[in-house]
Amino acid sequence: MRSLLIITVLLVNSLFVPAQQKEDWAGFSRYEEANKTAPKESVVFMGNSITEGWVNTHPHFFSDNHYLGRGISGQTSMQMLVRFRRDVIDLQPKAVVILAGTNDIAQNTGYISLNNILGDLISMVELAQTNHINVILCSVLPAYEFGWRKELKPADDIIKLNQLIKDYALQHRIPYVDYHSALKDARNGLSEKYAKDGVHPTAAGYDMMEGLVKPVIDKVVKSKNKP
Repeated sequence: MRSLLIITVLLVNSLFVPAQQKEDWAGFSRYEEANKTAPKESVVFMGNSITEGWVNTHPHFFSDNHYLGRGISGQTSMQMLVRFRRDVIDLQPKAVVILAGTNDIAQNTGYISLNNILGDLISMVELAQTNHINVILCSVLPAYEFGWRKELKPADDIIKLNQLIKDYALQHRIPYVDYHSALKDARNGLSEKYAKDGVHPTAAGYDMMEGLVKPVIDKVVKSKNKP
């Protein structure tokens, strides 16, 4: 009887293992085909749904400036770190713009401390720099609440995380783009003018972000191009 039970358990487990093996937790497949034909010497935007939505809302901002969007909806910093080699390093870009942290604070892959979020960002920075890729770090956008996690109150944690990112950037002379200060409202959330759902920017929100990040990218790329 016991042997039969063991065999049954093994058979049931065997049915689930292939499905687990096929689960693309880090999102390697999302840009697998696009990466095969992606031009070198571009600027890569690494991020989550905010970056992914940016490309969909303002595609010409990316195509006209030779930028590549590598955002995946719902992703946390640890998932971005896992796919960083495939979606950034292997593309041999001039620079990478990193925008991460919203979904970490929303606990999309479980609780993670602010210091450990910063640690994931630092790891991405160090990987980029080791491969001679310039880095631009960005503040997390303001959010008063998350529609999918209304029990959380993220505004203060976002401010604290942004201070950690800013301090690290200043200490290591890494360009830092402060979206938060430009987009926040009186509650330290994202105003309806810039995001209907309080998290994902509207076209006007992306206009504001583009005005902040493009001059920084231009300066970084110009510096890299100097003999």
